[in-house]
Amino acid sequence: MRLCPLLIALMFGGSPALSGEASPEIVGRASVIDGDTIDLHGERVRLNGIDAPESAQLCRNAQRKTYRCGAMAARVLEEFLATSRPTRCKFVERDRYGRFVGDCYRADGASVAELLVLSGWALDWPRYSKGEYADEQAHAQAMRLGLWAGKFAFPWEWRAQRRSGRAAPQPSIAN
Repeated sequence: MRLCPLLIALMFGGSPALSGEASPEIVGRASVIDGDTIDLHGERVRLNGIDAPESAQLCRNAQRKTYRCGAMAARVLEEFLATSRPTRCKFVERDRYGRFVGDCYRADGASVAELLVLSGWALDWPRYSKGEYADEQAHAQAMRLGLWAGKFAFPWEWRAQRRSGRAAPQPSIAN
């Protein structure tokens, strides 16, 4: 009997994506790492086309009070995933950190990235999405949902400033 590489990798506890084999998808109970990254069977999965605030990132709410918006985005992601398990992620590519980048869906078929952008807790990242979630983001912004209810820095700009040694940007994007 000949076993396929996917079955062999799963039998020995390794993820096919980790073993160098291109994995079309991973399915399982996801653990949230941050607002745009989950863990499935020991594989870090970065949600494709979106960006959420970093765990240490601070934003301001509608009352101008500072809060950890990255932690809030992670909590919202956990709630979305808990609503309909398991999570299924289709492989798109590997990022520069070696993470599996994927399009992920709940058991009910809802796109995780779309839900996060629509709720305002993640942003369409045009550099990678080519505007796939622009309509959802426009809705969240118009309705002042999530991050859009107050002020924030774009996560990609926040990270770039931290890497450059400059102070992290203050929350400034607002409705």
